[in-house]
Amino acid sequence: MSNKPLGRKNYGSIPHLPNSRMGPADKHCEEGQAKIATEQARDKNDEIFVQEKIDGSNVGVAKKDGKLFSLTRAGYTADTSPYEQHHFFSDWVEENQDTFMELLNDGERIAGEWLMQAHGTRYKLPHGPFVAFDILVGYKRMPYDEFMERISGFDIPTPYLVHRGDPISIAEVMETLGKNGFHGALDEVEGAVWRVERDKATGVKGEKKRVVDFLVKYVRPDKEDGIYLPNVSGKEAVWNWQPS
Repeated sequence: MSNKPLGRKNYGSIPHLPNSRMGPADKHCEEGQAKIATEQARDKNDEIFVQEKIDGSNVGVAKKDGKLFSLTRAGYTADTSPYEQHHFFSDWVEENQDTFMELLNDGERIAGEWLMQAHGTRYKLPHGPFVAFDILVGYKRMPYDEFMERISGFDIPTPYLVHRGDPISIAEVMETLGKNGFHGALDEVEGAVWRVERDKATGVKGEKKRVVDFLVKYVRPDKEDGIYLPNVSGKEAVWNWQPS
């Protein structure tokens, strides 16, 4: 089997809100999306969730044909990565395989941040090294409540929920997060992710289905990416977590 078992990325990129710091390959969200997330909902069917943005390496665990695969963001198996932290992730998934076999249905994957190594933010972690934020089938995300119900009872942290309800401004979100957020950041918190869900008509009279419509994010303008990575800093790696 190819070392890209799903034949796709584990996780795509999230577009940026206005005034968010962007990298060379990043894109802004549509103006209408920014308005829905931060100013004015379309109607009563919109619900906005905002979570702390975690600064680690995007990874995932997929269940396919009854087997588990630990993945990097690009969708390659973690044990083929050139980076040491991903090999530790692969080992960690193997050690916790019973959890993921029980948690995931075949064809699903769980995506999150692997916080073992500091990228642009150091953490004194109050929990494990993997913070999960989505369960997906293809690129279809599970709605927030369904995701939280599924993951309840498992020892897997999720990003701090800053806000739920009506649209909320960037300023209000960043004020709530404070300087260091809620995941033990030793440096200033990176930003936040807005998740816009919507109740959509199914075609059956009076029936609606909850869907994840889109995600947008904000990264503070003075954030510097990867400053603790050896290829950027020229120094030794900084570890937030060490395996026992």
